[in-house]
Amino acid sequence: MKGSSSDVLLARFADCIFWLARYVERAENLARILDVNETFSRDTRGGQNWRSIVQLNSDEERFFATHPAATAQSVVKFYVIDSANPTSIVSAIRYARENARTLRPLISTEMWVQLNVFYNRLAALGEDDVTPGRLAALFGSIKEACQTHTGITEGTFFRDQGWYFYQLGRYIERADQTTRLLDIKYHLLLPSPSDVGSPTDVSQWNALLRSAAGYHAYRRLHTARTTPARVAGFLLLNQAFPRSVHHCVREVSRLLSEVKSRYALHHANDAAEELDRLRAVLGTLDISTILSDGLHEFLDLMQQQLNAVTRDLSIAFFGYSPEASQAQTVTPQ
Repeated sequence: MKGSSSDVLLARFADCIFWLARYVERAENLARILDVNETFSRDTRGGQNWRSIVQLNSDEERFFATHPAATAQSVVKFYVIDSANPTSIVSAIRYARENARTLRPLISTEMWVQLNVFYNRLAALGEDDVTPGRLAALFGSIKEACQTHTGITEGTFFRDQGWYFYQLGRYIERADQTTRLLDIKYHLLLPSPSDVGSPTDVSQWNALLRSAAGYHAYRRLHTARTTPARVAGFLLLNQAFPRSVHHCVREVSRLLSEVKSRYALHHANDAAEELDRLRAVLGTLDISTILSDGLHEFLDLMQQQLNAVTRDLSIAFFGYSPEASQAQTVTPQ
């Protein structure tokens, strides 16, 4: 993959940078969801809440092959320290480190050292470290380490082609995770008519916002009663919230346009067209229309189009067909 000058980025390096960003983003997102779930699952929906995390990652078959029930203990162990589970946090950071190892000539020493230390710390965790009394501190440290990686990358990663592919991976992963979280949790949290507006109802919707790191931003916009429609609209359509689907899609579209024009990369037209369609839909529909037509169907379409963007980028820039993609082995489908 070549630009118009001596600035050349090999396809395998672009691929590794793209997935490095996705795995770190995925690990932070999962730690946030587990943390919030552990805090807010001590009610009548507790069992459903833990099972919903398994569903969110499309892991029912793998999980129930070795676990009789989705309890707090079994789900946390499965998603934090189980190295045999490719969707666990320890696996995500291992994949990130493997990509970073390939990228040693390109990434900063600070990026490599922090990620290496982070992985070694996770790999050393045992069952005693995921007991209820230790989870809050553990999840806090995982989120902080992921955010530290992001900050170090922001401050030390050279702004060449690699930077753009890192950002592309980060925002595609973020949009995908937001659609999955909203798809699973929205229907789980819909209360019975008698629960609407009750303290339990409101606390659960606030928990969903916290899972997406959006609680404080949401409260800046909506000081009145929290409603399912407002929460869904905020996570899908708000253009100022950095984890909303609309914001992420807009950033991916901008980044792809810049990398194509700045480095004379005349590829990925299919991805650009998919992104244009996504932006058009997100920019014209309101949340009431989306809900009346079916939120699940809408989110399923979003996920299909994000997968199509990843597939098109893989073909255009990374030099492989989707069947050979890293995404096929570790990305929830």
